[in-house]
Amino acid sequence: MQFESPIVRRKSRQIMVGNVPVGGDAPISVQSMTNTETCDVAATVGQIQRLENAGADIVRVSVPSMEAAEAFGEIKKQVNVPLVADIHFDYRIALRVADLGVDCLRINPGNIGREKRIRAVVDKARDLNIPIRIGVNAGSLEKDLQKKYGEPTPDALVESALRHVEILDSLNFQDFKVSVKASDIFMATAAYRKLAQQIEQPLHLGITEAGGLRAGTVKSAIGLGALLLDGIGDTLRVSLAADPVEEVKVGWDLLKSLRLRSKGINFIACPSCSRQNFDVVKTMNELETRLEDVTTPLDVAVIGCIVNGPGEAKEADIGLTGGTPSHAIYVDGQPDRKFKNENLVDDLERLIREKAAAKAEREADIIAKA
Repeated sequence: MQFESPIVRRKSRQIMVGNVPVGGDAPISVQSMTNTETCDVAATVGQIQRLENAGADIVRVSVPSMEAAEAFGEIKKQVNVPLVADIHFDYRIALRVADLGVDCLRINPGNIGREKRIRAVVDKARDLNIPIRIGVNAGSLEKDLQKKYGEPTPDALVESALRHVEILDSLNFQDFKVSVKASDIFMATAAYRKLAQQIEQPLHLGITEAGGLRAGTVKSAIGLGALLLDGIGDTLRVSLAADPVEEVKVGWDLLKSLRLRSKGINFIACPSCSRQNFDVVKTMNELETRLEDVTTPLDVAVIGCIVNGPGEAKEADIGLTGGTPSHAIYVDGQPDRKFKNENLVDDLERLIREKAAAKAEREADIIAKA
């Protein structure tokens, strides 16, 4: 059931964050940010590796001091995923992490200081082919814009972004991406839609400070989903007050739901009711936990009864339809075998892994022969 997405994406300039293309016709990348103490190299490296294993394409690391910059250099040596350094105010930190191999600088040119300092950072970025992200946030707008608009508004966010864009334009630097984040969904989406019409650079999407795992996921799904449906967005971060790994999972789920990227298992599962012939919720919880390591795209339907089960199963790579005394298993839309309640999760996990391995092998053969 891996249909192409009907979404027509906004055309944007492409930049490279390490080995990850952002913008143009590149896949929408998933980002997250560490929440460890950057100077704790071991803890930060461990978290970055967990984020990469979860599917993060890019990871951002806060670098608030020169001590953190030196730690960043050590971290960079020990990880594979591209790293973005989040820097404010002190231009010397940006210069240092650039020399230490950073893949992208997240700055606001306006808070770096005098023009000479901004030019030094931009010149360094140009010399080392390092892109920049302009990050505008409703919670930290310039004082003059707060006074002009009275409060954060979409227009205020866009004006701030264009002010920073103009600085980079004046220095003949075009390899940058922009974000205009707000915790209010309506403000953020309006700002992104307006900005998308005024610049050619890629847009980094986010609903900032979205909240905890449940509420933040809902807000991000609404806001980012609306923008993605409009074709807006080249890279995204789901901001959650939770384990950063959850941000990556939610980001991937968003892209999979919109058929913009495929990775791992796309479960189609009923919410269950009294007609269910096995414990759907428990089965789903176990399968999701056990199969997190599977990266091959598969559609798996887990339906508790025969009302919708056969129809969903016929559209999936593997389908489970609850029945009595045993459950029907479909493979590639065709009835294949029966499973009983005993060892249901074990048997289904084994079948899914076999299917995923066979599909991955076929795809590898196709690539090898191309």
